[in-house]
Amino acid sequence: MILDKIENYKLYAGITERLAKGFEFIINNDLVAMASGTYDIEDKAVFAIVQEYDTKEEKDCVLEGHTKYIDIQYIIEGSELMGVAAKRDQKVVTSDLDKDYTFYEGDTAYIKLTEGMFTVFFPDDLHRPSVQDGKSSKVKKVVVKVQI
Repeated sequence: MILDKIENYKLYAGITERLAKGFEFIINNDLVAMASGTYDIEDKAVFAIVQEYDTKEEKDCVLEGHTKYIDIQYIIEGSELMGVAAKRDQKVVTSDLDKDYTFYEGDTAYIKLTEGMFTVFFPDDLHRPSVQDGKSSKVKKVVVKVQI
């Protein structure tokens, strides 16, 4: 897992060409003005999902992981808590490999993401997004899916 501010993205863009394309999408677009929806970057290999939502109580948020895609999750506006855990022996609740998600039961540590911050989640990184920090708040975020 990587946690950083977007101004430091160049430290990580060299990991893979596709990851670099994901960061370029974040840097080169007016994400504040961009409508919610899915945006193609490189066919199905790299695409972005712009989301707007209200953060929720921890009990209403799921712990998830992916096997086919790396996630870059960038906070455009607002802030949220993100539960994080290394994939170990967590109990699988449900899985859809075609849609590239598995939901788990398990404990997490929490990090706070605010405007301008991003995380990168690799297949061994589980995450519980959209958790409120004390009370519900509006968040606009882009999740860039980067095929492995």
